[in-house]
Amino acid sequence: MMPSADLLSRLIPADTATQINATGLFERLDATDAVTRLAALADLLPILRLPEPNPKYINNHIHTAYSFSPYTPTVAALAARLSGLCTAGIVDHDSIAGADEFIAAGALLDLPVTIGIEARISMRGTPFAERRTNNPDQLGVSYMVLHAVPHARVPYVQDFFAPLRARRNRRNQAMLAIINRLCGYDLNFERDVLPLSLADKGGSVTERHLLQALARREDPHRDHRAEYRRVGELKKNLIEQIYIPATDDCLRLDEFVALAREVGAIPAYAYLGDVTLSVTGDKRTQTFEDACLDELLSTLVEHGVRAVTYMPTRNTDAQLQRVRSLCTKLNLTQISGEDINSPEQSFVIEKMHDPRLANLIDSTWSLIAHERGGAISAPGWTHV
Repeated sequence: MMPSADLLSRLIPADTATQINATGLFERLDATDAVTRLAALADLLPILRLPEPNPKYINNHIHTAYSFSPYTPTVAALAARLSGLCTAGIVDHDSIAGADEFIAAGALLDLPVTIGIEARISMRGTPFAERRTNNPDQLGVSYMVLHAVPHARVPYVQDFFAPLRARRNRRNQAMLAIINRLCGYDLNFERDVLPLSLADKGGSVTERHLLQALARREDPHRDHRAEYRRVGELKKNLIEQIYIPATDDCLRLDEFVALAREVGAIPAYAYLGDVTLSVTGDKRTQTFEDACLDELLSTLVEHGVRAVTYMPTRNTDAQLQRVRSLCTKLNLTQISGEDINSPEQSFVIEKMHDPRLANLIDSTWSLIAHERGGAISAPGWTHV
């Protein structure tokens, strides 16, 4: 996990960073328990000068150490606030265990937050059961997000995904065995992979954790930024050789929508779009759902999906114009955020200065209101 000192020293004045470092607060922000991290944040706030929030800066797709990220929920919230965000949201893979800490950190920082969970969803039973959508690694499986989970339902959602995390770990161990065969190492799941995650606290273990263990075995002396860059390279170049298709660790589409209805959250498809140049450097040039986008979104609507989330910086203007037009046509709520999971990514989405994207700011505030018991703005969606 990245020391907080590295991140915060890029967001605060050097003399302030020196002062904080002398107090030991950076170490406390990186503590293994959330109570200590939140107490450190409370002690840190009188030392910091927080910037005025920019009403155009939102990000609903931040990952934390509860899936794969250098940021604990406390540090993620602090980094968002120091970056000038007016709201922030987390969506960890297969886990929402960081939600309570993130909500508490947001309250300390006077930062409105939204919470959710990202998952791989099987498209069995639809025309896309054997077709590629937004998943670089597997046909017939799509990334989707359960947005705006009401806070009282967080424990239920976390428990709901527990057996899926356990099944995923069996697949993770099988993929680690392939890494060992290909690379000639003896990496051990319990010894080398699990300590890189927060699995013991309800977090998930992803393919990136396996690649991080490999990166550390290759060169244990890399600093954390170089290590994360190496993980991105391995994901781009090695994942195809080690990947085992997800099966029983995926919900089916109708199960995912049923869960959303049960807890009163918003099921959203994560639009990726064809990739020619990967903004994050960890994706190959590849075609995704653009050739079948009309059919795909119509199918999702038929199955009860009520929103699309997308990342403006990663798409061309033509891609954005098309997906936005289809969302309007199909009465789909538009949600946005940039996938944050490495130390060199900015929390700020500069493209949000485009006045055409103002609806994404409105929908973010609607997510927050919904979580807190306010009215939901997703057209056609009934809060159960």
